[in-house]
Amino acid sequence: MIQVKVKVFRSNPEQPQNKPHFDEFMVEADPKDKVLDLLHRIKWEKDGTLAFRRSCAHGICGSCAMKINGANMLACEANLKNFKDPTRITIEPLQSLPIIKDLVVDQTDFFKKYDIVKPYLINRTPPPTRERLQSPQQRQVIDEATWCILCASCTTSCPSNWKNPNFLGPAALLKSYRYNFDSRDEGIAERINVLDTNNGVWRCHTIFNCVEACPKDINITWHISQLKKKLVSREY
Repeated sequence: MIQVKVKVFRSNPEQPQNKPHFDEFMVEADPKDKVLDLLHRIKWEKDGTLAFRRSCAHGICGSCAMKINGANMLACEANLKNFKDPTRITIEPLQSLPIIKDLVVDQTDFFKKYDIVKPYLINRTPPPTRERLQSPQQRQVIDEATWCILCASCTTSCPSNWKNPNFLGPAALLKSYRYNFDSRDEGIAERINVLDTNNGVWRCHTIFNCVEACPKDINITWHISQLKKKLVSREY
């Protein structure tokens, strides 16, 4: 077992008299523990007022995305043994989103941008008697883009998003790729008005922060580049 000094960002907009600050906790941990385990011990054993999100704890739901030692990641996947110094951990909320309390951020704007790109299949041809089929090759084109768990790690790590809050962001653009390159979809003409704008794909400056932050190792920047090529060639 090791002793870990955990610095946790604390903020409660409903109590403006208490300015944002960091609280420090000493937590006993196994070197194989995850950061989420530390947060559980703090909340259950030291300070029950600490607020953070988590659900599945297995890297599927994306609820526990936060900034850990300066980088966006999932607390349930952040293993202590993988940090250079596992005895010192600093935890902050995702950047650029309004704070509700402590590590909990308001994702309303994030999901509003997601809705804008119409993240669902659009097809006006009469439905077949069974499902709309795809070949394995057609599925492979969109396969990686379907891995997104909407944790917001990519969008909140993007400097273009920090500078321009109207930018759709990597997560929404990745979802747009997923449907615009789906062989069964016919909806790019409906999505073009938000994609082919200064706040759409052209706001992406290929910085690759989103790729580094993605817990599912999706090459988001590449997918956005394919959207740019499609719009320039007018293949829609």
